[in-house]
Amino acid sequence: MSQTTKTSGLAARLAVVAAVVAALLCAVPASAKKLNDKVQNRPYADMRRFHLGFSVGMNTFGMSFHHNGFVTEQGETWFMSQPAYNPGFCVNGLAELRLNNYFSLRVSPGLWFGNRVIDFYDAAHDVRERQDLKSAYLVLPVELKFAAQRMRNLRPYVIGGVIPSIDVAKKNIDFIKTKSSEFMLSVGFGCDIYLPYFKLIPELKFCFGLTDCINHDRPDLVDDPLRTNVNLSVKRATTQMVVLSFYFE
Repeated sequence: MSQTTKTSGLAARLAVVAAVVAALLCAVPASAKKLNDKVQNRPYADMRRFHLGFSVGMNTFGMSFHHNGFVTEQGETWFMSQPAYNPGFCVNGLAELRLNNYFSLRVSPGLWFGNRVIDFYDAAHDVRERQDLKSAYLVLPVELKFAAQRMRNLRPYVIGGVIPSIDVAKKNIDFIKTKSSEFMLSVGFGCDIYLPYFKLIPELKFCFGLTDCINHDRPDLVDDPLRTNVNLSVKRATTQMVVLSFYFE
């Protein structure tokens, strides 16, 4: 199965999950009425117009490759894949503007650290190379949050938006080199948990790059035919991320 096919299947499954979560949120208000007669923590917390906080969490960085079938003069055809996903770390601030009882606009600038191990291989000649691609993204997620009616001390929600980002990690000379800036779409879900003194908000988010993240302009490889051939073999690549965050508000 090709990398593109796997990516399309993953996107389809995530779309189904998002649709199911949205349907459940629409069904929540009816059952919430039975629970709201119990004691609530911080009953007026959601009435504030502005909410501030921060988050810490974990992430995994992925990369989806699209090859162009380039064949070298030596008959080599290079392919790229990511054999495993390594955990990373992220920290964000939080500024949220309440729009009405169900919708709010959220901005959460932060730093996401992680790395991707990329394999390069020519199956015909059984040649393999590997690169550890480290990244430190300065991100500015701007997202719309839709929350269900509060159920005692719980309030589930779905969220979606855009994430402009800048990779501030140092770029070394290697097989592939990523661009300094990217633009991603995000979709996810979470739950506000109302504790006596603050809100704890676990959230799972999926991010999909919209632009080619590979820097194809590589004059630094003019005297390196191996790395040049690898770069000529990839048409484009897009970033994929899964981010698990715990917000404190």
